[in-house]
Amino acid sequence: MTSTAEPAVAARTAVPVPPRTPGQRGRRWRYAATVAVFLLPSAIPLMLYTIIPMLGSLWTSLHEWNLINEMRWVGLGNYAELLTDPQTLTAFGNTLYFIAGYLPLVYAGGLGLALLLNKAMRGRSLLRGIYFLPVITSWVVVALMWKWLLNPASGLVNWALGLAGITGPGWWTDPAWAMPAVILASAWKDLGFVMVILLAGLQAIPREYTEAALVDGASAWQRFRRITLPLLSPSTFFVVVISLINGFQVFDQVRIMAGANAQVVVTQIYDLTFRYGRAGMASALSWLLFAVVLIVTIVQIRAQRRWVTYG
Repeated sequence: MTSTAEPAVAARTAVPVPPRTPGQRGRRWRYAATVAVFLLPSAIPLMLYTIIPMLGSLWTSLHEWNLINEMRWVGLGNYAELLTDPQTLTAFGNTLYFIAGYLPLVYAGGLGLALLLNKAMRGRSLLRGIYFLPVITSWVVVALMWKWLLNPASGLVNWALGLAGITGPGWWTDPAWAMPAVILASAWKDLGFVMVILLAGLQAIPREYTEAALVDGASAWQRFRRITLPLLSPSTFFVVVISLINGFQVFDQVRIMAGANAQVVVTQIYDLTFRYGRAGMASALSWLLFAVVLIVTIVQIRAQRRWVTYG
């Protein structure tokens, strides 16, 4: 039987929480001030060059503005016009076309290089550096190089195809082949980045798992499918998210190599601003692109629970 005196005893024996003294509050404020001081070197540029321009772009998207005259308020008119504009749908379609061709190609190529360079071999460090070199090369240089390689009349690619009896396509001069040319150049440049990320993931996989599967008689394909791919899923998830975000923002290579033959969203934003003087509509299109990227990223983060294996 429980005594009614027990709650009273427990109340008397409970340790009281001491009130906060002015000295404690002062220490908390000094700690907060110290944190703020250390954050300022990165917070100030973030505010000046990212947050304020984003807010300015949002405000501009609600106006009609040619960068010279005064702004004229149109509210959501720019968004309504963009959503019914066939050029906007074409630009988003071409962007999705680029992603659909680029993402599988760059992932498969990067995974193949990572598996190859994860083995013990001579010159492995040198090869890693060589494959990573295009990643740090300017996109202008890479795009001009590939534009020369894919030149329909004098490019090395069509010359090699001619030796095999194949008539090379028009590549960046042909609207039907302009986007494949951009996809090929983009995948080649980013292979090194994907390779490094996946190589780090491969080296984090405990060797005991593979050795145990080998003892059990698992084939190379079974080890790859049942062990390597599931444990590589965190690195794969990171690569897919980053590649999708970069794919939606593709611009340099399209602008230099294909021009009007492969209009994507960011090139349309550029043209609306600097060719047609419609900065308000360009800002609205940039916010539509931001919304699409945000939604796609949220979907990926939620979907990772079904296929990403941690630990």
